[in-house]
Amino acid sequence: MWKSACTLLVLLVATVAGFPAQETVIEAQGRSQMDQEHRKWIDQVMRTISTIKPGMTRKDVLRVFSEEGGLSTRRQRKYVYKHCPYIKVDVEFSIPEGDDELTENRDDKIVKISRPYLEYSIAD
Repeated sequence: MWKSACTLLVLLVATVAGFPAQETVIEAQGRSQMDQEHRKWIDQVMRTISTIKPGMTRKDVLRVFSEEGGLSTRRQRKYVYKHCPYIKVDVEFSIPEGDDELTENRDDKIVKISRPYLEYSIAD
């Protein structure tokens, strides 16, 4: 009887001791899969942002980005990625000579676009 009880106790301890390790493996696999999905999403974001280049128009920028709050001019504006307000770029535009400096035009040409960066939202 004593031998059976000890055997049962050893099996119980071995099962319980192995259970958290099994959970840890499952959690690690879940995190690994989530990390892979995050990397895939970021890769897609970077590829989408890289389609916006100097020579394109303000209209092209607005396909991928929305205007950010804060101070801006017709020549310079901060934009946020449409699918995540923390991903931003700064864009400089050229303005045709003689045009109004205040009124933005969807056909203004991009002169320079910054690398994407992360920043909390700015509210006016």
